[in-house]
Amino acid sequence: MTLVINGVARETRGRIEVEDPATGQVFATVADATLADLDDAFAAAAAAQPGWAARSHADRVAMLRDVGRRLEEHTDELASLLTHEQGKPLANARGEVGTVLRWIAALSEYDLEPEVIERTEEKIVELRREPIGVIAAITPWNVPLGLASWKFVPALLAGNTMVLKPSPFTPVATARLGELVADILPPGVLTVITGGDELGAAMTQHPIPRKVTMTGSVETGRKVSVAAGRELKRVTLELGGNDPAIVLPDADVADIAPRLFTAAFANNGQVCTAIKRIYAHDDVYEELVAALAAIAAETVVGNGFDDGVRLGPLANEAQRDRVEMLVDDAARNGARVASGGRRIDRDGYFYEPTIVADLSSGTELETQEQFGPALPVIRYRHVDEAVERANAGDYGLGASVWGTDTDAAAAVAGRLEAGTVWVNAHLALSPTLPFGGHKHSGLGVENGRLGLHEYTRVRVVHLPITKPGTV
Repeated sequence: MTLVINGVARETRGRIEVEDPATGQVFATVADATLADLDDAFAAAAAAQPGWAARSHADRVAMLRDVGRRLEEHTDELASLLTHEQGKPLANARGEVGTVLRWIAALSEYDLEPEVIERTEEKIVELRREPIGVIAAITPWNVPLGLASWKFVPALLAGNTMVLKPSPFTPVATARLGELVADILPPGVLTVITGGDELGAAMTQHPIPRKVTMTGSVETGRKVSVAAGRELKRVTLELGGNDPAIVLPDADVADIAPRLFTAAFANNGQVCTAIKRIYAHDDVYEELVAALAAIAAETVVGNGFDDGVRLGPLANEAQRDRVEMLVDDAARNGARVASGGRRIDRDGYFYEPTIVADLSSGTELETQEQFGPALPVIRYRHVDEAVERANAGDYGLGASVWGTDTDAAAAVAGRLEAGTVWVNAHLALSPTLPFGGHKHSGLGVENGRLGLHEYTRVRVVHLPITKPGTV
């Protein structure tokens, strides 16, 4: 993969080796961009932005739809790269490419026409939404293309230009996306720049971008917020989640157990708003633990290119080691490992899908985001206790409540501190629905009309009404 800046490919000082987590072996290299390369990328974005903003909204929509068609033509290629660099099964990787296409299609339906917010006999007041300028975007390693589309699609539709940096763990598919669309978008409109973590830090401090959008950890989000604040840059931060699911005593365990498992182990648990902990009422606790353990035991784990595989490896060694550490810590403190709980003895970063029961209060597997295939199931006897434990801590991304009486479940859901709450569902996301976190799980929202508006600044325009016979 080459670095393309202002429409021209260039050589860099070195290359970053990218591992396939299913083998632990290097499968590709990408450019290791320098700070000078970053300066050039932002300069190109700044030069391109006025012309891009001057195009009609319909023109920008047409170009983004052309981008979608190009990516769709290369679905198999991009999916293969995703499976190689991130580990997810090939069918899921194809689904991730499909996510990009859905986001382009849905967000292209929104307009940014002026809105009349006041009208009198003497004047009309319009609210107009204009582009912010150059955007710096930093994306994580769990859903590289999907989360890139959450950023570049609305940013470009609103008339901004963007410099986008993927994680050094999973830069290949995103770099290829940049190559594929380079002849569709004008030079400088979307630049994919690859490099190490130090490049991301430099992006947040760079004087050219007027907004930083980042998906990642709470710790990284704090650093981005501080750096951006020095220049009063806008930020949109989608950060960690430790999503709780509360199972009420009237829940139909046979019905919900497969859905809970899917929402917890999607992408091998490496989803910000996957279920990270379940609070199950004592009446259904043992039945639910047994049902989840049975599903985990039957789940096929392996290389994402192999037929029948449901879960691949963890995306990198550090993440596998973190999951292992949290499960081992829970077991040392008296928890019962109902299924799994071990590394899988093969090359790569594999770990068994794990169900952990009977945790002591305050165990890190409950209080910290594990971001992997280990699910704690915690017993409660009174719903107030479940709500209190679900709301404990600094996370507030998503939450769900499960039960047969949906009115009762909805009442409990209304007590949970999270940006998105579901009843008898979880992880149901859409390009048309705003998504953001409470507490330390984020600032701002992505997706939907509100997410598009995050990439605009407001101008209020007062227009006099000329009466007949006056000048």
